[in-house]
Amino acid sequence: MLAKISVLLPCLIISTFCYAQQVQQQDSLLLSKNLPEITVVGKGSKSDYQQMPEVVGTNIYAAKKNCLIIIDNVKGNVAMNTMRQVLAKVPGIHIWESDPSGIQIGIAARGLSPNRSWEFNVRQNGYDIAADPFGYPEAYYNPQLQAVQRIEVVRGQGAIQYGPQFGGMINYILRNGSEIDKPFSFETNQTFGSNNFFNSFNAIGGKNKKINYYAFFDHKNGNGWRQNSNFFTDAGFSTLTYQWNKKIQMTIEVMQSHIRSKQPGGLTDSLLYENTKTSVRGRNWFDITWTTPAVTFLYHLNNNFRWQTKLFGTIGNRNSVGILQSILINDSINASTGQYNPRVLNIDQYRNVGLESRLITEYKLGKRKQTFAGGIRLYTGKTWRRADGKGTIGSDYDMTLTGIYSRDINFRSKNAAAFFENIFSITNKILIVPGLRYEWLKGSAEGLNSISSSGEEIWLQPITRSRKFLLAALGAEFHNSDNTEFYSSFAQAYRPIQFANLQAPPSTDVIDPELKDAKGYNLDLGYRGKIKNFLQFDASIYYLYYGNRVGAITSSTGERLITNVGTSISKGFEGFVSINLMKAFQNRSKEDISLFASYSYINARYGSDNKDANIKNKLVENAPKDILRTGISSTFSSFNFTVQVNYVGSVFSDANNTTTPSLNGQSGIIPSYILTDISSSFEMSKNLTMKGGINNLFNTKYFTRRAGGYPGPGALPGDGRTAFITIQGTF
Repeated sequence: MLAKISVLLPCLIISTFCYAQQVQQQDSLLLSKNLPEITVVGKGSKSDYQQMPEVVGTNIYAAKKNCLIIIDNVKGNVAMNTMRQVLAKVPGIHIWESDPSGIQIGIAARGLSPNRSWEFNVRQNGYDIAADPFGYPEAYYNPQLQAVQRIEVVRGQGAIQYGPQFGGMINYILRNGSEIDKPFSFETNQTFGSNNFFNSFNAIGGKNKKINYYAFFDHKNGNGWRQNSNFFTDAGFSTLTYQWNKKIQMTIEVMQSHIRSKQPGGLTDSLLYENTKTSVRGRNWFDITWTTPAVTFLYHLNNNFRWQTKLFGTIGNRNSVGILQSILINDSINASTGQYNPRVLNIDQYRNVGLESRLITEYKLGKRKQTFAGGIRLYTGKTWRRADGKGTIGSDYDMTLTGIYSRDINFRSKNAAAFFENIFSITNKILIVPGLRYEWLKGSAEGLNSISSSGEEIWLQPITRSRKFLLAALGAEFHNSDNTEFYSSFAQAYRPIQFANLQAPPSTDVIDPELKDAKGYNLDLGYRGKIKNFLQFDASIYYLYYGNRVGAITSSTGERLITNVGTSISKGFEGFVSINLMKAFQNRSKEDISLFASYSYINARYGSDNKDANIKNKLVENAPKDILRTGISSTFSSFNFTVQVNYVGSVFSDANNTTTPSLNGQSGIIPSYILTDISSSFEMSKNLTMKGGINNLFNTKYFTRRAGGYPGPGALPGDGRTAFITIQGTF
């Protein structure tokens, strides 16, 4: 069936090309080529998926593979941050689903790893929110979706404007009060769900002539689907924008989040299929506090010139306590002491500061308007890591140290960058978009690396790596009609050496002194657009070259050499199509019946040049060949009902392409799965709405990840059938 779909989708897109030549009508969002960074988006449109305009704020999106998700229009479980529903129309997004709180989101594309979205440049309101985008790019925090106005997703050429990541950029744009048309507004969302889930989201906002503001507090708690998976989250955010005059604007904002969750650990395959809710770890905990302050200055000289500067920071703390040994080792009472064995403590502290200053201007070259965007970036980050500490014998969350930390290391990263992109308007229909980015990066590590069995302290030889990069990109658009276009782009990218590659267990691992950053490029070629007001589509093919991948090679003496093992290549197809049947056949109908499908085919393999003979020409792990999401949504008067179906093909969990599951559940194939979700909403009045839904309607047993360490070794099950109901009021 999937093979047929992969053929039919391109055929459908090609057929729309022929029909689109006669169409001149535009969607309300695309009437403008430029879009402010935070504004009313999608008002008057019920679609949750849009293509980005060519320019947004001080950023260029022309010729790039991109999309815009409008949260107010998403038909799904936003309270639980169910990303397979939120990003359902973005083809090729692979999602790890093992966090019942929905806060720690793991997404990837094109055969890259979804581990805490670390192959994406994850941003909030345009600035970094990962632990360290260069040395440790994991996103431990993601904002509450009720407070998000829209999500921007850019792939390929986004590396020139935002940084090095191969996956692209995902940017959560939060509400700031500019969309509220009165001095004071109050919004409340109360959600109740399965497994004692409760979410209370409350926000105030408003604006007058010179000030707009927004603030919210969000609390979640629940027991989770599995045993030992209870959690709570608290998050608060406030922002104030002051319009000094017609040209100068300043925004001050701060977000603070606290997450604490019990980690049920992984399972063996036999335990998972016997009872998905099983947990054999009852003393593992994870605790995150995250604060992200930011100040933004915007100078809007006129319609042709804007200059924006962001000063931002990250103050993060990641604590964990538990037993992270193989699931085959029981966490049981020690017979000699009559008590549990001490747990292991790990603490990370992140202290980062960054500045990004960008400008965009329009100018004339001959008789045509051109657009230039450029900017600089300065960044410094510090990670203090204390690991393998001896903790208590208790079961509750307790970070009391009863021994010592056998690892105590400071990592530092510094970055300076400059970029430019230019939209050259060759004709009314042809755009060429070249770009360059210069990067300077310095990383260092020093501290206590381990303690030998005899009690001797082993110190890490201080390491400093400094390097420079020049990245190039070239994109193009051909507008064959007002609403449809061909697009293509080539963009270089790199992935810096991670902190983990600057230190390794000295008893087993050796770091290659010539270790290099991974480098490669993305190629995209696609066709996208709209037909009248009832059909929207985007279809493209891509090629991702990932060179100098960092990995480990085991020598004849048993040592593991951390080195550049070789390359991987991902290539495939990404397609999306949505059709509104009522608008297609009854243009004046007030009712809506919409169908959509997003599909991706991924062929990701390691190259024949790999130093590790065991992975030559093997499929890349965590890269499903087929991802299909489809659904139907119907709206009649004030009632909406939506059904979504999510199919993800089987994947290997390791580069050796191990098929048979290991006894500890840490390696082996991850089977394909199909999930069905339903949701509905009813507008009881102008100010009151009720929403509800069921996730995993048919209670499918599935898992998306096999972990070797955090959040617990083994197979990590996804949630079974759960339900929720939300009462939303705006006053």
